[in-house]
Amino acid sequence: MKPTEIAPNIYDVGIIDWNTRDFHGYVTPRGVTYNSYLLVDEKICLIDTVKEPFTEEYLLKISKVVPLAAIDYVIVNHVEPDHSGALPKIAELAPDAVFYITQQGKAEAIQHYGDRFNFVVVKEGDRLSLGKRELCFLPLPMLHWPDSMATYCREEQMLFSNDAFGQHYCTSKRFDDEVDEAILFYEAQKYFANILYPYARLVNKALQKVASLPLKMIAPSHGVIWRSKIDSIAKKYEAWGKGAKNDTLLIVYESMWGGTEKIARAIAFGAAAAGVPVKVFRLNSSDASEIVAELITAGGLLCGSPTLNSGMMPAAAGFLTYLKGLRPTGKLAAAFGTYGWNGGAQKDMEELLGKAGFELEQGFNAKWKPRQEDCSQAEQFGYEFALKLKERI
Repeated sequence: MKPTEIAPNIYDVGIIDWNTRDFHGYVTPRGVTYNSYLLVDEKICLIDTVKEPFTEEYLLKISKVVPLAAIDYVIVNHVEPDHSGALPKIAELAPDAVFYITQQGKAEAIQHYGDRFNFVVVKEGDRLSLGKRELCFLPLPMLHWPDSMATYCREEQMLFSNDAFGQHYCTSKRFDDEVDEAILFYEAQKYFANILYPYARLVNKALQKVASLPLKMIAPSHGVIWRSKIDSIAKKYEAWGKGAKNDTLLIVYESMWGGTEKIARAIAFGAAAAGVPVKVFRLNSSDASEIVAELITAGGLLCGSPTLNSGMMPAAAGFLTYLKGLRPTGKLAAAFGTYGWNGGAQKDMEELLGKAGFELEQGFNAKWKPRQEDCSQAEQFGYEFALKLKERI
């Protein structure tokens, strides 16, 4: 049976990886897809490839449509190995194929796989005729690597968008209107938060390029293809790129003997009394990538840890280090926790929160096991922090 034909003579030849649950630290409970597209025209063109372990299955899918040796062109939108792992085998089995890539991508591909490809370097607006169709290249540097680009087919009004508009979401259905909308948009938000967040300020520049194109379909490199909800996902990307936020407060914490957890619950009670939505996560039983998916639209973050060896607990340190790389700027934050004969956790948490780009407020600490008066003060702290959050929205 042939692969799915998503438009006349355009085939989805990618791979559905149902079992992957970790994508370099990003937990993927719904698996991962490595999307690749085959365009059959007077010339045969392959757009992106797949992760190397799936090469054999991938080649079989292509060969059900055309002989591998018949491939004329390969578009390399991105060199990250989940997109490019099958490139060496394609070069071997399609020896006459020409590989279209950005200048930065060429350097990266040679570093990864050696100087074994017949490369043509492309820049903004360059075009490639396939016969009845023509492809146009749109570099999108730092979304999310320097080499990244998208490829547009005007005749089909189809954008092969690379990592932009992607989701880590396995489904046997291939289009946005065939799957659960709530899951789809959650996974799109989680993907943006964990992959594109550090480059959010570049998103609207990219959207300006996309907005000038007539679009019937956006075919990303991960997840399902957009055809019915293009306007909706574009609006969400615009909001996420601008840092739009609501008054939701996230409270994340780790606890040793229960004291910091007690404080976290008191803070949550006080913040909720001020009328803001509150979501609470214990770090050793919550995944950082899922917390970040909530953080992208939240207005504030409170991070808690007891002091351990004059510093914060490892789970808190790991989470805040992850946030430092994502740089979620423009949000209100503070640290809280408990300590014994000596402190240190709050100072360390505040330092990392500041480096991540948060706007810091005075935090809250209690000594040893929190007493009733400490919990009352924690409730008041949560209430006042929530009011500050509401004023900023």
